[in-house]
Amino acid sequence: MRVATRVLWIIGLMGLMSGAFAAGLTRAEVQSMLAAAPRGQGASFAGRSLVGLDLHELDFTGADLSGADLSDADLRGAKLVAAKLVGAKLQRARLNLAWIMRADFSHADLSGADLETLIVSAGMETLPEEATKFAGANLSGAKVTARFSLDDMRGANLSHLRASADMRNQSMGLIRADFSRAILAGANFESAELAHVNFEFAKLQGVNFAGADLTDADFAGANLTDADLTGAKTTEANFNSAVLTGVKGYPPR
Repeated sequence: MRVATRVLWIIGLMGLMSGAFAAGLTRAEVQSMLAAAPRGQGASFAGRSLVGLDLHELDFTGADLSGADLSDADLRGAKLVAAKLVGAKLQRARLNLAWIMRADFSHADLSGADLETLIVSAGMETLPEEATKFAGANLSGAKVTARFSLDDMRGANLSHLRASADMRNQSMGLIRADFSRAILAGANFESAELAHVNFEFAKLQGVNFAGADLTDADFAGANLTDADLTGAKTTEANFNSAVLTGVKGYPPR
């Protein structure tokens, strides 16, 4: 009986510890953890719950957010420079104006998230060492107006992406999503809104654009080998110097 009681007590204690670890953090607790992180070493929030938290403008530079649940979180203006967000849950999160240079969103779930006007480089052009990783990430239904130039987005789910440029109020020049030179092989853009989007020199081998709106999109110099454009709207799209070997649905009938 004593052995059995002790086993039950240990199991209960482990359950309490597990529950405490899984419990959601507050903004104040997150700030304390960030402040307490050793110099030169990011704080760890791996696997923690930050669901729905107001985290705007906090500095997560170098932090480990792998597997963290940031669903519905407000990350506007947050610094995620070199942060690790592998497998993180970011459904419906707001990342407008967030700093994401060198961040790793591989296999993260960003479905329905807002990713507008992201800070992706220190200058006007993205350098190779500033590129962000989105390999295998889920951005389905996300709202995007940002530059993803040089980013690794292989196998990403970008279906139903809302990335068409708003042609109103463009007096300062065309503001649009930019995937130029991005690595997008095997990505899925099915039924995505991609009017006026820039794909210049992007690696688009085997990409699924079926049913997507590609009106006035720029594919100059892009590699579209074995891509699927079935049912895509390609009015005024630019395919100059693009590699179109094995492309399905092109030219449109």
